[in-house]
Amino acid sequence: MRLVFAGTPETAIPSLRAVLGSPRHEVAAVVTRPDAQSGRGRRLHPSPVAEVAEEAGVEVLRPAKAGDPGFLDRLRELAPDCCPVVAYGALLPQAALDIPRSGWVNLHFSLLPAWRGAAPVQHAVLNGDKVTGASTFEIVKELDAGPVFGVVTEEVRLDDTSGGLLGRLAISGAELLLATLDGIEDGTLAARPQPGDGVSLAPKISVDDARVDWSAPAFRVDRLVRACTPAPGAWSEFRGQRVKLGPLRPTPDASGLGPGEILVVKNRVLVGTASHPVELGDVQPQGKRLMSAGEWARGVRPADDDLFK
Repeated sequence: MRLVFAGTPETAIPSLRAVLGSPRHEVAAVVTRPDAQSGRGRRLHPSPVAEVAEEAGVEVLRPAKAGDPGFLDRLRELAPDCCPVVAYGALLPQAALDIPRSGWVNLHFSLLPAWRGAAPVQHAVLNGDKVTGASTFEIVKELDAGPVFGVVTEEVRLDDTSGGLLGRLAISGAELLLATLDGIEDGTLAARPQPGDGVSLAPKISVDDARVDWSAPAFRVDRLVRACTPAPGAWSEFRGQRVKLGPLRPTPDASGLGPGEILVVKNRVLVGTASHPVELGDVQPQGKRLMSAGEWARGVRPADDDLFK
């Protein structure tokens, strides 16, 4: 099939490489978000997907909005049979959805209808799901509600961060997406409507959402930190300044610690919760580099009345 691939972050790269390497499909162009500022110099940089496409010699389209008339005209000229989508990051208007003969096929990182929305992997970790996965489905106007072509499942490990889990899903999901496109081309694969029950939503997790509540039980603190790693980054306040927190470890030690209370034992830093303490891993004080919790504690020397808040 003749394809126009839409995607933006690194998560989409395994899928882009899969379709680029397929002898059965031709990638006529790639659609991605406009170049964005990043780094200390705030210079404009292309998206990870744009970089891979340009290396492969594929035309890159960067519409400010997917409804821009110029973009829609170019998409009609390209005449794609199908448009695979992985983490594109923008809404697609009906005018764009109507162009490809076989529609737009999205790879979404959940077992639909669970976790519809922008942050399915983060919410799976946050809610303690034991199994998650990825789904391919036909994009319709309603958010992540289109009929499903296929799924793959993935166990959620006890120490999974959202970044690590998403990395695995990006690879298995790329295989699923390619198999879906092959099945659509063959006429051997039909999408099935999502069930009406079991729907859950996964909105974007904001920086404010990522603040640790030390009055929660240890398992909730652990899940929040892992769900927010690497983005947006879990954090707490110490002496009025933010400290980012990397993955930590619940521990049965020092059960007398109250929520937010700190105990330094050699190179270990324990913080109290509503149940039992957690042991901090890496931390990043505001305006400083990432460091181990032990190194941080040696620098700040927490007093008895110091708390994480």
